[in-house]
Amino acid sequence: MELKQTSELEKQIGIWFYFTRTEGIGGVIKTKPADFYVREITNREEEKEGKYLIVELTKENWDTHSVIREISRRLRVSRNRIGFAGTKDKFAVTTQKISIWGTDIAEKELERIRIADVALKLIGRSNKAVSLGDLYGNEFEIVIRNIEGRKKEIKRNIEAITSEIENAGGVPNFFGVQRFGIRRPITHTVGKHLIKGEIKEAVMSYIADIFADESEDAKRARLLCKEGGLKELKEGLKAMPPFLRYEKAMLNELIKSESIDEANFISAFSVLPKNLQKLFVHAYQSYLFNLVLSHRMKQNLPFNEALVGDVVCFRNKFGLAEIHKDRVERITENKVEGINRLIKRGRAFVTAPVFGYETEFAEGVEGEIERKVLEDEGVELNDFYIEKIPEISSKGTRRPILVPVQVKLSDEEVGDDDMNPGRNKVKLKFFLPKGSYATVVLREYMKKSGLEG
Repeated sequence: MELKQTSELEKQIGIWFYFTRTEGIGGVIKTKPADFYVREITNREEEKEGKYLIVELTKENWDTHSVIREISRRLRVSRNRIGFAGTKDKFAVTTQKISIWGTDIAEKELERIRIADVALKLIGRSNKAVSLGDLYGNEFEIVIRNIEGRKKEIKRNIEAITSEIENAGGVPNFFGVQRFGIRRPITHTVGKHLIKGEIKEAVMSYIADIFADESEDAKRARLLCKEGGLKELKEGLKAMPPFLRYEKAMLNELIKSESIDEANFISAFSVLPKNLQKLFVHAYQSYLFNLVLSHRMKQNLPFNEALVGDVVCFRNKFGLAEIHKDRVERITENKVEGINRLIKRGRAFVTAPVFGYETEFAEGVEGEIERKVLEDEGVELNDFYIEKIPEISSKGTRRPILVPVQVKLSDEEVGDDDMNPGRNKVKLKFFLPKGSYATVVLREYMKKSGLEG
């Protein structure tokens, strides 16, 4: 049976196919925040003493950075005194641990904080702040609504897809659409311009490229900026909606002088937050990684089995893939059988590169794929050292090509959708290790990206 092709939206981010062959159930997610529940799982155990308060934060329809800012404001402490392991979806209900530095903050002060749709619960103290290294993964409970068809048929398709995933050992570890921008999937395009040293093109792409799902005001302002002249940029700035604050900040920087040259564009790019600057390069790396996986699927190569020339990594003490330069191994003919036994037992994982200037290609068929992806893109590994803005350069890393997942249908099974009369809903539960995307699992069941209407 031929691989099922994906939507144009997913093809734009390097995802060409579905991994499973069973027909999808359709439907939509995130009809309301409570339909998307995420609980963060860490490897921490808290104590009764320590200089950090450890607090369980539950939020609804808040992004992590905004709610942390609000908590710091209410406590009258620096934002830098609050630590967390990972950012969580905004349009969702999420639970995670945060740390607040200071023996001067008492439990009563937490109890007095009242923020709409936010709950804070003290769970202990520690001498170690909560940080990214603590994150093990996330548990998800996700409701898919507005599903057409008979309940028995929907359940049968879910069971068939689950069986396919179990037999394959998981799903391809694609970077999900959120990595690239849902309404405006442009971050990887900007990233490609940056690694090619095309700073002007990167800035103008971010400011002026137009996407169908944007507001009419945004489209109008971007169109004014398209020609890139000083007069047009000034007009575009006046028309740019207030919520597009990064575009406005870049335009303000560009029009400061009477003539615009490359230095102006570098200066305009530098007004963006450092994490956003790096995100563009990361997004392009993610796009290339997705392309490598799509090529592997196209050639019908295994994901849960190493081939000679593949590069594998190994399980750490928490049972997760550990990507460390000294602990990855290129597979030779005399090692392949033993490594594949480890892969079947979940102790080793086939990887692909998140390309950077220190990346070492695999050998064999996988190496050919990696070289072809870069050749097709007109990119070389050295390009990931960005001379004009060296602080956003990337050495690269590796990432498992398959993410193991066990999906369970909730006890409610297939039920009537109270928000869409005559349609059905289901709730799926599963755990994913950090860095993997729930929508990449959901797309196999829905046969759409999960974020498309």
